[in-house]
Amino acid sequence: MTDPYKALLDHAYENITGTSDDEGRFTVPPAKVFHEGKNTILENFAEIASVLRREPDHLMKFLLGELGTSGKLEGTRAVFNGKFEIELIKNLVVKYTEDYVMCSECGKPDTRLIKEDRIMILKCDACGSHRPVRKRRARPESVANQLEEGKEMEVEIQSISKRGDGVVRIGKYTMYVAGAKPGQKLEIRITRVAGSIVFTERV
Repeated sequence: MTDPYKALLDHAYENITGTSDDEGRFTVPPAKVFHEGKNTILENFAEIASVLRREPDHLMKFLLGELGTSGKLEGTRAVFNGKFEIELIKNLVVKYTEDYVMCSECGKPDTRLIKEDRIMILKCDACGSHRPVRKRRARPESVANQLEEGKEMEVEIQSISKRGDGVVRIGKYTMYVAGAKPGQKLEIRITRVAGSIVFTERV
């Protein structure tokens, strides 16, 4: 038997969706990510760049910098050297959209990237606002060089492993944090570094 409350709730959500304004119709295609040998493939890279109205080279440079790896464009797809968590790639596309596309004032995607005095500015054609693009974090390689047992640091969980541990990728390293969830920022202590695997405990 159908729950009357649930039916009303579903109907309400359908009405909300049907009356969305312009910004509600802006949808970034879900990233289609899979592993191919030792590489990670973003199959619909060109489609995503087109919808975001950004140069493919700019989006690719961002993704490579965040992943701390090398890669190349092959037709409409992007190839990253190394096996990365699928959710990590998806989260980075979302992060790029928030940092380099969406207006923080009106929430619309009608923006352009321009340079003023060597500073990257996100200018909105819809409301006229402009802001500096958020400053990039330090390159993962420079942080990775500081990874050693006993070190304490703050990390942001990027995805979840098959065993349910939080995962953070820093350059070639994969860090596991027990019981953590994507989006959490936690203080951790490195307990062991085994090759490219880093084990931690919460502080």
